[in-house]
Amino acid sequence: MSLALLFAGQGAQKVGMGRSLHAGSAAARALYEQADGILGWSLTRVCFEGPEAELTQTQVCQPALYVHGMALAAALAEAKGEAFKPQIALGLSLGEVTAYAFAGVFDFATGLKVVAERGRLMQLACEQTVGGMAAIVGEERSAVCALCDEFGIEAANFNAPGQIIVSGDKARVEAAVAAAKARGMRKVVPLNVAGAYHSRLMEPARAAFGAFLAGIPFARPRLVVVSNTTGAAISEPDAIREALVKQVVSPVLWEDCMRAAAAAGASDYLELGPGGVLAGLARRTDKSWAVRSMSEYDEVKAG
Repeated sequence: MSLALLFAGQGAQKVGMGRSLHAGSAAARALYEQADGILGWSLTRVCFEGPEAELTQTQVCQPALYVHGMALAAALAEAKGEAFKPQIALGLSLGEVTAYAFAGVFDFATGLKVVAERGRLMQLACEQTVGGMAAIVGEERSAVCALCDEFGIEAANFNAPGQIIVSGDKARVEAAVAAAKARGMRKVVPLNVAGAYHSRLMEPARAAFGAFLAGIPFARPRLVVVSNTTGAAISEPDAIREALVKQVVSPVLWEDCMRAAAAAGASDYLELGPGGVLAGLARRTDKSWAVRSMSEYDEVKAG
């Protein structure tokens, strides 16, 4: 039986996340305290108290979700000891960085610096462009990709069968949404986001992030980690670095990642993060998968 850890991505954050972990687990508390020192501002305060508008900012929520995911993993290791032995890790968008940190590609402090810089650069790119995103539900990949080609936008996330996110210039996304509805696409929902993530509008962030990562040493992961950009496991340090840079402007192949984890032997999946979003996507992909979600300390204790 192989356990796969699923680390949450941007959008899963909520005020109060991590408070019970901080209170109940010495291992988790140490990571929050370390994070506050590294960042030079109180991530702990924003996570526990908000306000929501501050926590939602890209440069804040990305470190918040990274620390929360790592704190959950630390609390599980503390509580379960040798019984906690994941063999596979994957994460949605920024969650991929968490997965690599958990797998030992870099240490906690380095991973936090990577996520903080990623969030800063992406927020800056959002502020320099006028981007938008929309969810298209119930359509085949080919139909959505054809729509994207027609309107000059991009598919940003292939989350599950029939759940695809598109991204690009806000006016172009709005035009694509209107056309999709007019053509009878069943469910097309504009998203309330700060920018066009995983599209060419993030190119300034990609270039600067690549320069930043060039100076950071990467190690081979100690367990299987599946890449968002390939939908397959990669282990060479240079390939991991390249994939993380490319991911900023490339679609997240989440459905492919989950299928790759299953093919690698995953029999149980544990989502570490608020909201249960990844468990929901897993159910849409394959109802036979055993997926649990964990966010609070009482869930850690219950196992």
